[in-house]
Amino acid sequence: MEKDNKIQNKIVQTYAGDMAKVIEDDKSGLIKKIIYEEGKHEKEKMDLSPESQKNKLFMFFSFLFFSISLVTLIFFFFSEEVPTVPIEKQFTPLIFNDKSAFIEVKGLKREEIIQTVVNEIKRTEVKKGGIEGIYLTEDKKIIGLRRFFELIKGNFQPKVDPLLGDVFVGDNFLMGVVNEEIQSDPSAGKDFFILIKVRSVVDTFDALRAWEEKMFLDLKDFFWVDISSEIKYLFTKSFEDGVVENKNARILYDDGGKMVMMYIFANDNSIIITNAKNAGKEIMFRLSSTQIKK
Repeated sequence: MEKDNKIQNKIVQTYAGDMAKVIEDDKSGLIKKIIYEEGKHEKEKMDLSPESQKNKLFMFFSFLFFSISLVTLIFFFFSEEVPTVPIEKQFTPLIFNDKSAFIEVKGLKREEIIQTVVNEIKRTEVKKGGIEGIYLTEDKKIIGLRRFFELIKGNFQPKVDPLLGDVFVGDNFLMGVVNEEIQSDPSAGKDFFILIKVRSVVDTFDALRAWEEKMFLDLKDFFWVDISSEIKYLFTKSFEDGVVENKNARILYDDGGKMVMMYIFANDNSIIITNAKNAGKEIMFRLSSTQIKK
């Protein structure tokens, strides 16, 4: 037994001595490299460990974002109504216009609105036979026919079907100028018009006939009619039946037989108010072209 202990001690002492000798003789730094790599490996293990503070935060936020995404997906999947962005109604003119003018009238009085429109008519630069559409706006939104008559204090009362609740006269309308410029007088030949869309002429005829008593009063300023004592009779003069380009019309003449104002039944759904046959002819031509394209 004593002999065995001596042998064992001898081995241990020899191993420790050998290690010390290796370290002393490690001139190339091999041992230091092994120790460095081992330390580096331990550091990497600590960085990848789920117990590290950094990895705990990373896992927490990953789980949070995953939960939010899952809840959002479930909400849209089971939602009965899908939220949509309203699309602004696209502006479509009733007929082709060579030019369009938009006039802001919010806050303007009746006289100011009319004068602004008349100024635009006088300075139009569309070619001869061309049409400039004039649109009145409030807060950059085009106003309809009913709002137009409200602003100018007009007397036209579009009827409503008592059974269906449908309007006989549409709210979409067009007013503007047809340029039949005369070279000797550039301000002449610029004819104002209003184009009204109706459900049918039959439905609207009575309302238009009732408006005849006030039509001249409501619209005369747009046609630059200068009222003097000599022509005040026009306020009470009756419209007469007439024909314009083979279309039925109601016409207001002065005592000299000159056309002052008229409204033309251009087709089953269109009424043109103007003071010149050439203007009515051009608008009817463009109405026909629009129908052919549709």
